[in-house]
Amino acid sequence: IGIHPHESNQMNKNIYDNILSLSSHNKVIGIGETGLDYFYNNSKKNLQIDSFLQHIKISQLTNLPLIIHMRDAEQDMLQIIEHEYKKTPFSGVIHCFTGSSMFAERLLKIGFFFSISGIITFKKNNELRETVSKIPIDQLMIETDSPYLAPEPLRGKINEPANITHTLEFMSKLFNLNKEDMGVKTSSNFFRLFTKAER
Repeated sequence: IGIHPHESNQMNKNIYDNILSLSSHNKVIGIGETGLDYFYNNSKKNLQIDSFLQHIKISQLTNLPLIIHMRDAEQDMLQIIEHEYKKTPFSGVIHCFTGSSMFAERLLKIGFFFSISGIITFKKNNELRETVSKIPIDQLMIETDSPYLAPEPLRGKINEPANITHTLEFMSKLFNLNKEDMGVKTSSNFFRLFTKAER
């Protein structure tokens, strides 16, 4: 549960209190999607930062992991996460990761996870594949981001959860594992982060 950075201008004390209150519900397993999106800038940067900081605070108070959206905002994102983590540690996953190796390296040091979407299968994404291949497998997850980002060979079509098998197969080859082992490992990673989720 949370406020997406595109809607950061809606964040206020009432919304914060509601998120904090609802986070105790047994079906709320994480805080977010929150973060920073400087590509679209649907909300002003200062409002995105303020909203992100409030979500971090809720994560720290509840011990629920953050689901983090990041686009064209690496430096601010790193500065905020590292600064706030030093105050009180918290956990999280970078959803639909497309960042740099430097970004990944710094967040790996504090135990963050990285969720990989169908973007990894796109033909021109060699740099992303190189970065992802260096992330320890026990800090990786796989996602669809439905209805967006359908993997090859379905690129351009409406995405759906069933299409995760294409991304799984691609990731299995990238890490030289069979699909079953990759599926078990990434699913296990999900449950290690989202400890309230029911298996």
